[in-house]
This record gives sequence, C-alpha cells and structure tokens, in this order.
Amino acid sequence: MRNAVAAVALAVVLVGCSSGTDSGAPGSSSSGTSPTGTSTNAPGSSGTPGSSGTNPTAPVQPPVSISEEKPVVPPNVTPVAKEKVDTTSLSDTYRDEAYVFGDGRDIEVFGVGGGCKEARAEITGQSADVVQITLVTITKQPPGTMCTQEVRQVPLTVRLDAPLGNRRLVLEAREESA
Repeated sequence: MRNAVAAVALAVVLVGCSSGTDSGAPGSSSSGTSPTGTSTNAPGSSGTPGSSGTNPTAPVQPPVSISEEKPVVPPNVTPVAKEKVDTTSLSDTYRDEAYVFGDGRDIEVFGVGGGCKEARAEITGQSADVVQITLVTITKQPPGTMCTQEVRQVPLTVRLDAPLGNRRLVLEAREESA
C-alpha cells in the first residue's frame, strides 16, 4: 500500500512538472517574460522570474540570492563593476549592484516588493555605450483590503540584445498602480 501511495504521489509531481502550469514547487514560477526583454513577477511568486525553457531570448532564473541581506553569488556569475553601475536616481531602498551571467546577455538586478507590491525590470534603452534598466514597483491593493508594508529585495533578470561587455548600466525606478 505504501508503494502505491508513493507511486501516485510521484506521478502527480511528474504530471505537474510537465504540464507547463505553476505547481508552486521550487524552480517553478507564476511569472512571465515578454519578448521585449522585460521580466515580471506575478502575485504570490517567490520574486524570481521563470526559467528560460526552450525560448532562447527569455531570461533564465536569477542565480544570485540574498541571505541575511548579503548576496550569495555562484561561481559562474560576475558582479558588474561598481563604476559601471549608475544608481544615482535610485533611493536607498534599492540595491546598487548588478550581475552578469550566461552568455553575457543576462543581467540580474534587484527590485523591491512585498505586501501588495510586485516588482519587474524593463530594458528601457540599449546603445553601444549604455544599457538602461527600469525597476518597476507595482502596487496592487484590492478595495477594502489591508496590505503589509514589508519591503524585500526581489531578484529580477533581463536579457539584452547583445552582451553587456564594457557598456555602462543605468538603473532607474518607477512606481505604478494597478
């Protein structure tokens, strides 16, 4: 009987993994990525964009995580030099760092979310010298509800048209209501 229950549980997990739906399991995500290189996080998501799957232009899941307010950087991820990251227009709520990984086109930055706030990153400009990324915070407060005011760092990944290379990275922020 135990083996039958275990087999059914395994089958349910495998079906959930292959169905393309959000199972809530680690590595799954209810977020989406647009073909323009923006990365979004859906309500209730863990704050990480989904993995790239078979779409070669979609960002992959962020490799850097935050532990005790410090980033945990895997060996295959390179921090963008501080002098190449312009965060002068950001408040102290945002992290002043960025990371490059993969083939050099995937950039990880950190937005803010929590409570009724979601975060996404948009590539708002790319040139031979500068890449501009806007960190968007979306407030979604249904009428008659209360939202907690916690703020947490949300890792966000965008995919550039070409590797970042020696280009300067400019981070800006915008708030929206939904």
